Amino acid sequence: MGNAESTPVPAPSAVRRRQSPIQSLDEKFDAVRIDHYQPSTQATLTHSILSSGGPEHVSGSSTTQYTRELLKDSKNRLGLSALSTANPSTVLEVPSAILKDTQTFNLTIPHEGSPVTNQRSSGRCWIFAATNVFRIAIQQKYDIQSFELSQAYLFFWDKVEKANYFLESILDTAEDYDVDSRLVSALMASPVGDGGQWDMIVNLVAKYGIVPQTLYPDSWNAQNSSTMDRLLTTKLREDGLKLRAMLKDGAGEGDIAGAKETMMQDVVRILTLCLGPPPAADEKFTWEYTTTKHTVKTASLTPLEFAESTNVKKFISLVNDPRNPYNRLLTVQNLGNVWDARPVTYINVDKDVLKSACIAMIKKGLPIFFGSDVGKMSDSQKGIMDTDLVDYELGFNVKLGMSKAQRLLTGESQMTHAMVLTAVHLDEQGKAVRWRVENSWSETAGTKGYFVMSDGWMDEFCYQAVVDPSVVGKEVRDVLGQEAKKLPLWDPMGALA
Repeated sequence: MGNAESTPVPAPSAVRRRQSPIQSLDEKFDAVRIDHYQPSTQATLTHSILSSGGPEHVSGSSTTQYTRELLKDSKNRLGLSALSTANPSTVLEVPSAILKDTQTFNLTIPHEGSPVTNQRSSGRCWIFAATNVFRIAIQQKYDIQSFELSQAYLFFWDKVEKANYFLESILDTAEDYDVDSRLVSALMASPVGDGGQWDMIVNLVAKYGIVPQTLYPDSWNAQNSSTMDRLLTTKLREDGLKLRAMLKDGAGEGDIAGAKETMMQDVVRILTLCLGPPPAADEKFTWEYTTTKHTVKTASLTPLEFAESTNVKKFISLVNDPRNPYNRLLTVQNLGNVWDARPVTYINVDKDVLKSACIAMIKKGLPIFFGSDVGKMSDSQKGIMDTDLVDYELGFNVKLGMSKAQRLLTGESQMTHAMVLTAVHLDEQGKAVRWRVENSWSETAGTKGYFVMSDGWMDEFCYQAVVDPSVVGKEVRDVLGQEAKKLPLWDPMGALA
């Protein structure tokens, strides 16, 4: 595997295209030469992959010759043998990065939740991350060693609310947008997807509360949501077209409301049969639990009363989006679950402000809900997230150098997963070195369910942290008073973890 840097490709404006016929191959490709590979023997490949028809076309014969020249080098033959027979991400892992990413931290919250949770084959990470944050306060309040909140309870109500939000959005956009417009297409793409955002959790807890998992455990469809999601998506797309047609035909408000009510009943029927009937938000449940002193106790309260210890409404969502000005309030249009409730809102800050807030939260003993692009430069089995983990440049002799802003602009990266921060290791200057991450992929992932995130990885692939307002300065808190900059639904900041 060669380690020489690749030769930059000329910008389109710099490419000189000859108008007159070119007699020889060498002359023909002098105009546009792409030397991606520099053999260790310092020999130069003279065969371009571009065809004689011009620099717009690929030549099969020239490409074949290029690969032959490529494999004359023993390093590339070794690379072929290794990279074609196994996962390149595994082959190219850097041992030194793995060795330094240890589960050793000098600043931790005093109590981590247990047991490690498992979202299984569903996209409920945001619900798991939020309930993993909530349960720590509940475990401390009720003196419980091990405890899990019902993720399925919030999942049920989120699906109901998202279905209603979708149908209202379809009615709201029917007059001004065609069905194939970008906005309506984005709405139709995922009417009731599993993912979500912090403000959506706030809406659900404020309206429905929370319950222990023992009172509403996962059904098979909660753990394996794809079939249920496909059915709901098909039904809602069909219903969306029906509502648009009714508006076009001049149907009255009463008829439209009646049709929508029938559609929502279909949604609730599907969810009830797949997930089971959930506890009522305003009715008391009886919960038996065992304290750390092995005393059995009983609590009788409503889901809304049970949620009072979470203080969910007071937390704020910081993001680091270098495409937009810092200390700026952002929101995403047409994104939400509970109609006319709290919108998805972010305070955009510099990455150092976000990290300082996270460190301050851990010093307070508080866990942190955060959103990131977990699939980048990570190993789920080892539980490591590190920008130095995989050396693609060494293996493939290519240069990879996009900035965080460029990755967002091109769709290369966005929030894909929510997890929880519970510890950080600081150097002598108080700077973060690595972070401890509680995941929701069971104890088989990482170190008994916990990951290590390098500080460099946090800079590049962490986008969001939900914190107490007390851990940021007044200039950041004052941003909440701004009129939010509205991002379109398809913006990367509209991605649902």
